[in-house]
Parts: sequence; C-alpha cells; structure tokens
Amino acid sequence: MDHPHDSLRARVEAVLPSVRADLEALVRIPSVSALPAHEQDVRRSAEATARLFEAEGFDVELLQVEGGAPAVVATRPGPEGAPTVLLYAHHDVQPVGRREDWESEPFEPTERGDRLYGRGAADDKAGIAAHLAAVRAHGDDLPVGVTVFVEGEEEVGSPTLERFLAEHRERLRADVIVIADSANWDVGVPALTTSLRGLVDCVVELRTLEHAVHSGMWGGVVPDALTAMSRLLATLHDDRGDVAVEGLLSGRAADVDYPEERVRTEAGVAEGVELFGTGSFVDRLWTKPALSVIGIDATSVDDASNTLLPVVRAKISVRVAPGDTPDNAMACLTRHLQAHAPWGARVTVHEGDKGAPTEIDAQGPAYDAARAAFREAWDGTDPVDVGIGGSIPFIAAFREAYPEAAVLVTGVEDPDTRAHGANEGLHLAEFARVCLAEALLLHDLAPGER
Repeated sequence: MDHPHDSLRARVEAVLPSVRADLEALVRIPSVSALPAHEQDVRRSAEATARLFEAEGFDVELLQVEGGAPAVVATRPGPEGAPTVLLYAHHDVQPVGRREDWESEPFEPTERGDRLYGRGAADDKAGIAAHLAAVRAHGDDLPVGVTVFVEGEEEVGSPTLERFLAEHRERLRADVIVIADSANWDVGVPALTTSLRGLVDCVVELRTLEHAVHSGMWGGVVPDALTAMSRLLATLHDDRGDVAVEGLLSGRAADVDYPEERVRTEAGVAEGVELFGTGSFVDRLWTKPALSVIGIDATSVDDASNTLLPVVRAKISVRVAPGDTPDNAMACLTRHLQAHAPWGARVTVHEGDKGAPTEIDAQGPAYDAARAAFREAWDGTDPVDVGIGGSIPFIAAFREAYPEAAVLVTGVEDPDTRAHGANEGLHLAEFARVCLAEALLLHDLAPGER
C-alpha cells in the first residue's frame, strides 16, 4: 500500500509550476516598504497575495493598524479537533541598491543556472509561495486549520506588529506558528533556527567646533570632528576585533562546525583580510554581540576643502546576543560613547531601532514533526539546529503574544541567497524541498498522523 506521503509528494510536484508562476508575478511588484514612493506597490503586493489565498478557498482580509502597511490575514478551518497552524511570511522587500551591481533587472525574475534571481525572489516572497504550495497541494483536504499572515513592513523592522498582534490576537491565535523567513544550513542541508540576535542602532553626533575654520590657521591646536570621531569609533573594538563595550552579554552556540574557508567564501572576504573576534565562528556569528559602523555623515572627498569640520555624525548598529536585552545594549553603548569622547568633544547619542533577541527550546511534538518532515523532504538528511546572526524582532513578539504555541523558524534561503544584496537568488531545488517539507508538516500535525 502506498504511504500517504507518496501521494502528497506527487501533489506538491504537480503544483510547483503554478506556484512558481505566482511567485514570479509577486516579484514583479516592487514592494519596497522603506521608500514612500513605493507605498502603492506595497498595497498592490498585499492585494496580489490576498487573491492567491482567496483562490485556495481562504477567507481573506487586508488589515492594518494606524501608520502600518497592509497585511494579509487568510483563514481556513480544519477538521474538528485539529490544531491551527499559523503560516507567516512578509510581502515587502528591501531597496535594490545600485542597479549596476545586478546582472539582470531586479524586479524581473530571471532564471540563471539553478537559481531564480530578483528582489524578493527569496526574501520573502518565496516564503509566501511555500505556504501557497503547501495548502494548494492539500487542496480541499487541509488536515489542520490554517491561518496565513503575510505582513508588509518586516523590512523596516515591523514597527506596528505588536499593536497589530494586540488588536487581532484572537484572529491569529494558533497552536503552531511556522515562520518562513530564515535560512537553511547549506544547499542540501535543512535547518531549524533556534536563536537569533537582537538589534539596536543609534546615531552618534560629535561636535568640536561651533563652526568650521581654516585648517591652516587652526590645525595643530583645534581638533576637527572627523578625526575625533575616528578615534571614538576605534574604541568600540579591541585589537583582536572583539566588541569593547562593557556590559554587553555573550553566550555559547551549539557545537556546529563552520570552517574558516566557508566563512570567507560565503561572506566574500577580500583576499588577505583577517577575520576578527575570538571564539568559534558560530559563537561570533550567533551568540556574541557584534558592532558595526554602517554610515558616516561628513564632507565627501570630492567636496573636501582645507577646512576643519565642526560636527560629524555616525550610525552604529549592534547585534544583541541572546540572553541580553535591547535596553541594556543601548545603555551600555551610550555610556561607552560618552565616556570615550576624545579631547572633550561633545557627544550626543540619538537612539534608533530596537529589537529583542530570541532563544527557542525546540523540543516537543511540533518540533519532532518538523524535523521528520525536513528529513523526508531532504531525502534522509538530518536538519541542523542553527542560530542566525541577523535579527527578526517580531519572533519575540509572537512568542510573547502566544506563549503556548510552538514556534518553528524555517526558511528558503541558503548561504548564497544574497538577501538584501544585489543578485538575490532563490535556489530552485531547495525551494521545492521547502514546499514539500511544509506540506508534509501540515499532514503530520493532524491528530493521529505520523
């Protein structure tokens, strides 16, 4: 007798061409939530997503709280006594950046080799498509209740999500939450994400003069703001490259081998550049704080003259280790910047975004079902429990809103996806495995299955 999974595998294969066509249509909508000029495109993207799930028999609403972007909430009840599964993804995307860095049009999905390229082809419109494939494969026989939640402001930090969850808490309540916005360990190796770093950022303003002055007249006596800022920023790391801000917490990651050559290749480290920090690579990437200077406002080289700058601004981003809090990290960073101001420079810190880190104890029946589904979809390869160095602050919001739910953080990305960068690409064979795994998971979460 055929196993029920055999039939389901065939149904997933049958729906993949239509799902890919739907994915490509979504990628063609430039739903860049960070740019006001694309506000209507974000709405078009939400409306297109809503139509896809309406066609699968879901009751669909476009919802938003004041000041927020439109989100799609789609529901279909399951059989009596079956659990409810919430499937999360987001339909907004990052800006393109420099067009000349792309090998094909960012919003025209293009297949090259084993990947489909385009902004959002992976992050995270492929997450929407994976959910669509799973429910489309089950057709009229969904074994569990399903709620699909696709938000439209994840790429700007989900600023209204907590208010959205508070307002629609009962509508989104579920026993299992599947968040399709993370990555697998490698092509051919699935993963469950069990920890993520949090995020705080700030703009530090440093002033040494009330106004600009001639560098020849006053150089050698008066400190300029750019030199002072350079010295201040240099205090943020020690000579080994570890973050030197006192009070930030660190942890230990799982014992996962991440060879140096793989790190260098996947990160695109320039030849001859040393990697910095201490500890294992997974500790440094997943469970220790990281600090980066991501922008400086100062006179450009082309516009420079023999002038001492009076004021300079820099934006600093800190990835917060699991176990720490955004408030503690911001307080520690602020104290450090003010205490290390050189030559009495006036330092003002303007707080920016904050997002909490996450640790998940991935034990229990839902996690067992997910690992079994991954193992089958990847032809016997065991999934790896991984951490993510990046931040998905809304996961902490979901866990706080629904503390009894099992939260499964999965995704379609791999180490060469290049999400947020030029030539973002979805590995098509991995995408097919993700779709199969999710369809299997929905089947196996039903009472009496597996």
